[in-house]
Amino acid sequence: MLQLSAAIAGLVTGGAYALMGLSTLLTYRLVAVVNFAQAAVGAFGAFVMVILYEGGLPLVLAIPLGMAVGALLHCGLGAIMVRWFSEAGEGVKAAVTIAIYTGLVVVGLRLFGAQHPHRFPSPFDAAAFTLGGVVITWTTIVTIILAVLFAAAPAVLLRNTRVGLLLRAQAERPTTAELIGVRVPRLSMIVWAIAGAASALAIMIIAPQLASDFGSQAALITPALAAVLIGGFRSFPLTLVGGLALGVLQGLASSIDALKQYRGVLPFVVILVVLVWTRRGDRWDEPS
Repeated sequence: MLQLSAAIAGLVTGGAYALMGLSTLLTYRLVAVVNFAQAAVGAFGAFVMVILYEGGLPLVLAIPLGMAVGALLHCGLGAIMVRWFSEAGEGVKAAVTIAIYTGLVVVGLRLFGAQHPHRFPSPFDAAAFTLGGVVITWTTIVTIILAVLFAAAPAVLLRNTRVGLLLRAQAERPTTAELIGVRVPRLSMIVWAIAGAASALAIMIIAPQLASDFGSQAALITPALAAVLIGGFRSFPLTLVGGLALGVLQGLASSIDALKQYRGVLPFVVILVVLVWTRRGDRWDEPS
């Protein structure tokens, strides 16, 4: 029963991992950027939300305003990419986002660090129903629904709509797409804004279960990338499954005394295992 309860509790964390991973995959699939700054941008939005809430603003207004900050900050990063790095390789783009991540963490720790503790609200902690003696909260349900919607919508958009076709064109050949009339900057900014807002929402959901410091929340990019790797940087459904599975594994690990202290390294283990598995066909000692 303890393991079942821990696994179900891990679905909340897993749903947030999935949502963060899906927003990272969205950025990669539609604007061809592996964005290491995704979680740091979301953390900014989440901290703006909690500061507004502590200042007396109703939560129903503070949440969308925090998401708007995440969207605007992400659009700023997108503008840099579109303006100066649209034709750069993936490695160069990733390096730029790492540099921006470092800068955001430094600023975030200065503004929202441990010297400024905050208590994040949990508006959906009420029990929804009981399954096998385990209480399922509304937080679990809302998180999974959001993650499923965010996995399904981009997949349908890319496969079945003209907008999806244009987005794929501008991701693969931005200059060529612009020459044939695709409004690349506008489409890119929409993608960046949606991914930034989703990242902020994901961190708002998971923040009550984390240390209330900016650095811990910005570090959520690690489980997000683990989920994206499980999806092969291509599949939205597999990224969703990967994020949920990672959360469940961490929940189970927290219920086992011998593994409890190592639950934080699980995302790194998953990344290593996936990388080794995907490269298993390589031959390092091929004859010349």
